[in-house]
Amino acid sequence: MASGGKKGGVADRVRRLVAPVAESMGLCLWDVEYVKEGADMYLRITVDKDGGLTIDDCEKFHRAVEPLIDEDDPIEDAYYLECSSPGVERTLTRDEHFEASRGAEVEVRLFAPVDGKKVFTGTLVSGGPDEVVVECGGETVRFERSSVSKVSTVYHW
Repeated sequence: MASGGKKGGVADRVRRLVAPVAESMGLCLWDVEYVKEGADMYLRITVDKDGGLTIDDCEKFHRAVEPLIDEDDPIEDAYYLECSSPGVERTLTRDEHFEASRGAEVEVRLFAPVDGKKVFTGTLVSGGPDEVVVECGGETVRFERSSVSKVSTVYHW
């Protein structure tokens, strides 16, 4: 990887690069990931907007940011660029995601079981860099952030 450094560095650099574009288009930059899946690398930029995102919104955003990313050249190797919506079942990774999702039903997945369980579902009370707090069946449960593998909102289809 060129001047982007480690994987997290690429995502952070791209986030800073594309955030103004998202804002100028009336979009909320939800997340930026630079991940390996199988033999391929993916740069995933997730955006949202009030009232929902359309495929046209994603396409316009993709067309706007692709030349900026190419010009800045934060990634040395071949990769796929994906621009999409976070969907209705959103993975919460950043503090602002937890703030925006307070009161929503979430599923918390843990790396190791607590009381024999690795998955807890409840109402998100709060989340931050140190912990995730969920109301589960009338009981407040606190999870250290380092023990949490994934937190996602739950949508009942």
